[in-house]
Amino acid sequence: MQKLFLPFDKIAKYLIAAILVIVPLYPKFPLLTIPGTYVAIRFEDLLLLALGIVTLIKILPNIRTYFRDNIFRAFLIFFLVGGVSLLSGVFVTRTVDFNLGILHLLRRVEYAVPFFAVLSLFSGGVASKNLNYYLKILVVVVIVAFIYGLGQRYLSFPIITTQNEEYSKGVALRWTAGSHINSTFAGHYDLAAYLVIIMPIFITSFFLLKGKLSKAFMLLASGGGLWLLINSLSRIAQISYLLALIMSFFFIKKYKELGLVLIISLIFISMSGSLGARFQRFFDVFSRKIGSIHFYVYADETILLPKAKDSAAPTATPIPVFEDRSVSIRLNIEWPRAIRALAKNPILGTGYSSINLATDNDYLRVLGETGILGLLAFLGIFIAIGKELFKALPLTYNFQGIELGFMAGAIGGILATFVSAFFIDLFEASKLAITFWLILGYVVLMVRSKLNDKKT
Repeated sequence: MQKLFLPFDKIAKYLIAAILVIVPLYPKFPLLTIPGTYVAIRFEDLLLLALGIVTLIKILPNIRTYFRDNIFRAFLIFFLVGGVSLLSGVFVTRTVDFNLGILHLLRRVEYAVPFFAVLSLFSGGVASKNLNYYLKILVVVVIVAFIYGLGQRYLSFPIITTQNEEYSKGVALRWTAGSHINSTFAGHYDLAAYLVIIMPIFITSFFLLKGKLSKAFMLLASGGGLWLLINSLSRIAQISYLLALIMSFFFIKKYKELGLVLIISLIFISMSGSLGARFQRFFDVFSRKIGSIHFYVYADETILLPKAKDSAAPTATPIPVFEDRSVSIRLNIEWPRAIRALAKNPILGTGYSSINLATDNDYLRVLGETGILGLLAFLGIFIAIGKELFKALPLTYNFQGIELGFMAGAIGGILATFVSAFFIDLFEASKLAITFWLILGYVVLMVRSKLNDKKT
């Protein structure tokens, strides 16, 4: 019977490896467009379909066992709430087209496929054995992304982005001075958020590995990743990255090394003049908003001076506008739009795809599209996962070497991702979401493996 399922281990190993390589590195060229939308089927979707089929073949014979799993049930509740919310959006609030809404629901299921694949297709022993193999792949991926990012800045390598309907067709752009570096990602936020998850794994592993060659590659990937992170010009990602480092090094109890890494990181971050200017503008905007009576500031407002008698009216003087574009868009447009959607139906929201533009706050997006029930179900997934991870603390007691580096870095990066999600739609960004669920699934598998070993 064991031999019957042996091919699944091999198939899963290389499918996961393919996802780790292709999802971050292959540009988002559309293979097939869906009529009536700018949603496109891409190569990564075919990979996930193949992985999903293999996973279903393994899950279905033991489906009753999975229904007893708290994490599986939490996911099921989340998807069911999303489905009910979609129907409510179609028939009650009439804010959703069913065909488009079902695509958005299926997309969220698709992104979680690697999570279930890792847990169902790998045993604990296989997971530990494959870990070093997957970390080598991640190192190569970040180095390639770094080289491509350098090419975009200095050699005019093409940028493929999906930031609007026209660009999502696969239009090739070029980097211009002062703009963001996307590397192989569809947007600079996606790239930065990906690095927030991956880089802490490299940096913590650097201090735990003994081989000089392994250390050299970890250092190269960490340096390249830091350059990409800085040149993505994502402020929230910089903060999340530093938070991820702090948490990761606390997990491995290396406090002096943490100080060294933070100093080096801050020195390089401070050397980016454009990023520093963006941070300064951010603080200027908030300080002026706090001290201002009016919450909204518009660029076309003017001061109207009193009209003097028997003289020409003076030219109106424009009010100086202190504006940070990304902050203003969030506060004045995106966040209020999600809150208005929630107000229409606080319990179930207005359905998937009803907020068809960015919200730049994943929690507000969940509230707007699926309501309070949707947010509770979404948080329920992480509560169920968190309960399992808590059992593996302290990590230094249960793991060592490369396993400890991976667990500490991955958990630190995942926790920091929750901070980034307050300002970016991360769980809807395919390159980030797929990697997030894959890494998180691997973390859960490693914990379960260790807990099972203790019982035996």
